[in-house]
Amino acid sequence: MEPVRRWLVREGEVGYHHGDLRAALILAGIELIAEKGIAGLSVAEAARRTGVSTAAPYRHFANRNAFLLAVATEAGRIMGDQLEAALEAVRERSADPLDQLEAIAETYVRFMITHRAGFDLVFVRELQESEDQALRDAGRRVIDLMLAPTIEVSPDMLRALELNEEIWTSAHGYAALCLTGLFRAEDVLASAPRAARRLGQAASGRL
Repeated sequence: MEPVRRWLVREGEVGYHHGDLRAALILAGIELIAEKGIAGLSVAEAARRTGVSTAAPYRHFANRNAFLLAVATEAGRIMGDQLEAALEAVRERSADPLDQLEAIAETYVRFMITHRAGFDLVFVRELQESEDQALRDAGRRVIDLMLAPTIEVSPDMLRALELNEEIWTSAHGYAALCLTGLFRAEDVLASAPRAARRLGQAASGRL
């Protein structure tokens, strides 16, 4: 079993079920992006990994772009589920929105270093003109989940949006440096939440 597939199955995410070829192909696509980046997404390779002919995926996806759309939508759903779970876990033990900012940063970094993609997959350039509602809903959900704690930190919407952007770009930067091999995963998983807390403290005047 491929590393990402093992992780997804362990986390209760998409798994292979006999007869559900579409879901299996999407899972293979997520694995390919984790290993090779978005440029390495191949419908033929996804077919090989699921043990079907190279023609079989086209019963479910008209072309590579349609396949990419399905993979991006599923990745957005997974990311949204993980953000929601992380935030709920924090809220059970703390009412401090700064703790939620830490959870957002850690979850984002973990997702990106596991899948080699974050917002750059959910909002990948090839799909920017897409009118697909499922993809839009997945992206909107991720944004809303990330934004909610920043509004608690700063009720001023403009400042909350700025804080959200600062935390996202900080977490993304840490994850990118990890993927290049400059930082260790355990280091960025600790540093990104600390940076998010400091940004939240500055925005709320608590520094």
